[in-house]
Amino acid sequence: MPQNTDLKPRTSTRPKVERPKLYKVILLNDDYTPREFVTRVLKAEFRLSEDQAHRVMITAHQKGVCVVAVFTRDVAETKATRATDAGKAAGYPLQFTTEPEE
Repeated sequence: MPQNTDLKPRTSTRPKVERPKLYKVILLNDDYTPREFVTRVLKAEFRLSEDQAHRVMITAHQKGVCVVAVFTRDVAETKATRATDAGKAAGYPLQFTTEPEE
């Protein structure tokens, strides 16, 4: 005799937790801000090593832009603003922007 077997698939409902969207912080090259100053801001605001900061600065210098780091939106915008403000405070047109990561 066939046993009374329940053939319905078991569905477990797990709430889908969406990871927050990440944002790139981008350094824009300009012809006025001294390289040493850019490197110093990158080290201070983004905690880059001397070597990393130098590489980011040179890449932006050569290509016009360089992604510095990726963060959640709030962190990215705060860091970009603080780094841009550091340039302004020193009288330089240093600029950082943010954009969503694809």
